[in-house]
Amino acid sequence: MRLGLVSVLVDDYDEAIDFFVRAVGFELVEDAPAATNDGRPKRWVVVRPPQATTGILLARADGAHQRAGVGEQFAGRVGLFLDTADAEEFDRTYRRMREAGVEFLTAPRTEPYGRVAVWRDLAGNRWDLRGPA
Repeated sequence: MRLGLVSVLVDDYDEAIDFFVRAVGFELVEDAPAATNDGRPKRWVVVRPPQATTGILLARADGAHQRAGVGEQFAGRVGLFLDTADAEEFDRTYRRMREAGVEFLTAPRTEPYGRVAVWRDLAGNRWDLRGPA
């Protein structure tokens, strides 16, 4: 088994694609028409880091209940982790994301589990950018 996708609620498909592809550096894997369980149109949009197998399904919020979850999927905690292979990749990714306008909530620091900087996606969800110590 493997984890294939993780869903992230977003307000708008195109804004989310732009953010994750341009600012974060993910690749757009799929963007296809689809339908909700009751037949309404939606899109199936998947992004992922280059060379990764697990992707992010960008799911446009449908209805008030889901809209309330946009940016709050993890109740203010870090809920997603973007790992880098080494210190050089960490520094390069951190620098590129900052230059692209990604909001970092913390400066890079070293923890027992490695190097980390907390950032927020366009919806407000908190992520860790992580690298080896």
